[in-house]
Amino acid sequence: MRFNTLALASALAATMFAPAHAQTEIQWWHSMTAVNNEWVNDLAKQFNESQKEYKIVPTFKGTYDESMTASIAAFRAGNAPHILQVFEVGTATMMASKGAIVPVGQVMKDAGEKFDPAAYIPAVAGYYTAPNGQMLSFPFNSSTTVFYINKDAFKAAGIPTDKLPTTWPEVTAAAAKLKASGHKCPFTTAWQGWTQLESFSAWHNVEYATKSNGLAGLDARLKVNSPLHLRHIENLSNMAKQGLFVYKGRGNVPEASFVSGECAMINTSSGFYGNVAKNAKFAYAVAPLPYYQDVPNAPQNTVIGGASLWVMSGKKPAEYKGVAKFFSFISQPEVQSASHKRTGYLPVTLASYKLTEDSGFYKQNPGTDVAVTQMIRKVTDKSRGIRLGNYVQIRAIEDEELEQVWGGKKTPKEALDAIVKRGDEQLERFQKANKS
Repeated sequence: MRFNTLALASALAATMFAPAHAQTEIQWWHSMTAVNNEWVNDLAKQFNESQKEYKIVPTFKGTYDESMTASIAAFRAGNAPHILQVFEVGTATMMASKGAIVPVGQVMKDAGEKFDPAAYIPAVAGYYTAPNGQMLSFPFNSSTTVFYINKDAFKAAGIPTDKLPTTWPEVTAAAAKLKASGHKCPFTTAWQGWTQLESFSAWHNVEYATKSNGLAGLDARLKVNSPLHLRHIENLSNMAKQGLFVYKGRGNVPEASFVSGECAMINTSSGFYGNVAKNAKFAYAVAPLPYYQDVPNAPQNTVIGGASLWVMSGKKPAEYKGVAKFFSFISQPEVQSASHKRTGYLPVTLASYKLTEDSGFYKQNPGTDVAVTQMIRKVTDKSRGIRLGNYVQIRAIEDEELEQVWGGKKTPKEALDAIVKRGDEQLERFQKANKS
């Protein structure tokens, strides 16, 4: 009897002091900075607080280029994260990385989570879907290129703010008035290859590359030295010579010059909205990308930017279940809508777009629907999206060559011809390396 009592007491003590059920940790590597980094951390916190089984651990791994390089090294070493955020430029490379990734459609199916690609905005879902119809990665911070304008600077220069510039000649005219009023940086652009070549092509319904911009085959080749592309880069080159366009650097570096009030107009990502809304000390507007009004079928639609979440291979089934639960959580219309309102990234599901619209957000915040309306237009084979191999390297080539133009060291024709020549070498290399 005494023995039984002791046994019971020790069993109770063991139960009382036993560690709680260990949570399954899910590592998530990302490239979000500033206000968008806060958003990512908040999403993880919300999910972690919504259940007890899994814990999402977000880790900033540098720029998109840097995190992709780090993940490749980590994969080879056997310690890749569960979830990797990859910008759209890396999509073809990830698709070709057989054995390194698990298609998101498969992850959701195996975990028994509801997942319907038809629930996503078609231009978004289509971009991340394989030819066999399987969705490969999870659309996360999908964006597109838009036009931000400092309305206070316009007023000070005597430019009406009720009818904003919609064409490139109107942008040039506004820039001239801004300069005349003493503005040192009338217009700038971030992500110059994405905004001034890639999105520019789709917006004007002209090919950026053959083979439906790479979506129809690995043997695609660049076409950015066409007469229309040349006309546009010549226009920007002339603006640069006159001090109407001021080049402020690569990637999203130029965005700081808009938020500070230094530059009055900028072409950049819709995902810049959260930064502007929080930090700009002036009245601003979000407008559609400018276009050339004499080009047939322009404006068409803009292409996807931002990034998606890829699931890395070699993990345990329980961990994949946690990944799937997290994707289900951030797919909820309420979560999607809140993220869209906060960041300016697209609401990637149709339900979240409708929820945002019904809430009156677009009416209360004019321009916040620009990114969505640019993306949900009917697409063509020339405007569906761009999916090319070695795209990271091609973007770097675009930066290098366009910088030669803005610096007056190359003519627009020389630079565009060089982008095509050097870019095609990258495409040929990728094609040879990935022949099935």
